[in-house]
Amino acid sequence: MLDVNGVSLYYDVKGNGTSIVFIHPPLLTSENFRYQMDELSHDFKVISFDIRGHGRSQYSTKPVTYPLIVEDIKHLLDHLGIEKVFLCGYSTGASIALEFMLTYSDRAFGSILVSGMSEASDFYLRKRISLAVKLANPRTFSFLAYAITYGNSDTKETFEKLYKEAVKGDVRNINQYYQYSMEYNCTNQLENIKHPILMVYGKKDKSFQRYANLLQKKLPFNELRFLSKEKHQIPTKAAQELNQLIIDFVQLHNKKIW
Repeated sequence: MLDVNGVSLYYDVKGNGTSIVFIHPPLLTSENFRYQMDELSHDFKVISFDIRGHGRSQYSTKPVTYPLIVEDIKHLLDHLGIEKVFLCGYSTGASIALEFMLTYSDRAFGSILVSGMSEASDFYLRKRISLAVKLANPRTFSFLAYAITYGNSDTKETFEKLYKEAVKGDVRNINQYYQYSMEYNCTNQLENIKHPILMVYGKKDKSFQRYANLLQKKLPFNELRFLSKEKHQIPTKAAQELNQLIIDFVQLHNKKIW
């Protein structure tokens, strides 16, 4: 646990070498990256954490926003004595990775954006987030947690672990995270990100292909990969493919760094 201005944040660190920080979307927790933490820790130092009010991290009286999460990541890196990292954000976590690179460009080597976006602008996505906002209340939270964790599970064991951690969260902060994802838009700033970016999407995640194309067009240094058999939930449902892409990307750019 790390105390950040009176709020206790849960984090996990495994392995040694180049550091990769994983960033989860609303309601889910660091548990969503269990396959990345286990496998990639053989080659890298991998770091996951629970955003404020999620999983084992404490409720935040400050509303959860992307800039606040970015500051928490910086505090965590400072605490661990890590100067620069690769960031791996899943879904809205990818937006936070973009915000981190825009805010602290000198602290990042680059990013892996998994099913990511720089804005939530299409009707289908906004309706999905709006529904999650409505369901993120004490009365219907368990139903929302069931639906989200089940959708991200590849096995019964994964579901049980994801759900167990998700329901520990505070619905107020989870609701704030969902709401902020509707407001956030950094598309007009993407050209300022000079870091190498790997973007990974599921070919069957039709509604997100527009975001993949948008990021590919706007980011100066990017590589776009589609996984032919996958939808949105890549970290758990296509872990082996994703992990290999991350290994290849980080090792390639490590050579360039050093």
